[in-house]
Amino acid sequence: MQIVARAREISTGGRPICVAIGTFDGVHVGHQAVLRQTLADARAAQAMAVAVTFDRHPAAVLAPARQPRLIYPAPQKLRALAAAGVETTWLIPFDRAFSQQSGEEFIQLLVREAGPVRGVCVGTGFVFGHRRSGNLGLLQQMGERYGYTTRGLAPVLFAGEPVSSTRIRGAIQAGDFSLASALLGRPYSLAGLVTRGDQLGRQLGFPTANLEVSGLVLPPTGVYSVEARLSQDRRCPALLNLGYRPTVANTTPALRAEAHLLDFTGDLYDQEMEVVFRQKLRDELKFPSLAALQSQIQRDIAAARSLAGAGG
Repeated sequence: MQIVARAREISTGGRPICVAIGTFDGVHVGHQAVLRQTLADARAAQAMAVAVTFDRHPAAVLAPARQPRLIYPAPQKLRALAAAGVETTWLIPFDRAFSQQSGEEFIQLLVREAGPVRGVCVGTGFVFGHRRSGNLGLLQQMGERYGYTTRGLAPVLFAGEPVSSTRIRGAIQAGDFSLASALLGRPYSLAGLVTRGDQLGRQLGFPTANLEVSGLVLPPTGVYSVEARLSQDRRCPALLNLGYRPTVANTTPALRAEAHLLDFTGDLYDQEMEVVFRQKLRDELKFPSLAALQSQIQRDIAAARSLAGAGG
């Protein structure tokens, strides 16, 4: 999939484009409906299917105090868009200057710089542009001017309620991975860069990969059986500790996501890793000693191996 930061960088090979516009956090089943319609429209028009989205949640710039925690960081979102079949993603660097564009100015920029637009597809409630000046009505009005077809898709329902990123965040925070996975249309996973920690896990005999998860919505603290995905075809069972490590003396405890990969050797620093949640094994506990913690970790590993062997 081609990824560009500016509309004029889209390489269409002389074709027109059909675009899906949205924040696409999680690329959930509602987003996937918008993307499928865009792909169908592109095939019918012999056009390129393009996703238009942002490198951060707009609230990070417009209302930092109210910005939601993300389901997916940008690299994970881009992988999901590519898996949906999108040929190109215009990943807009969302900054203060961009936020000042009106909805009309944004559409004019798209039409002027990306080439002929044949279709635009959004969710019916999608708004964009300075002071939320762009919406489905404006897209339809400007479509008549510029010759593109506008589609507004109603929310997809699951169990009688609309699928939304907000609903998925609630499921993740509640530890309801079954619901989160159903709404996402794929198993719920957490992804981030592997960063250097304090090497305590290695000292205890259980080296861990520390995931950078700041800004992401997280499940409840605890110890989880997970599958670590290091690349498209490299996966292995793992144990994930999500929490504050209460057994370790620390005057400023910080939330950490530490994965111990079973039967793995190698350097993972500065690589992105994704962990797919299988099952919660236990709550985070404070142990009387590091030796007691080591014994519990051994039991946790045995449980994770059992679940991996059972396919759970």
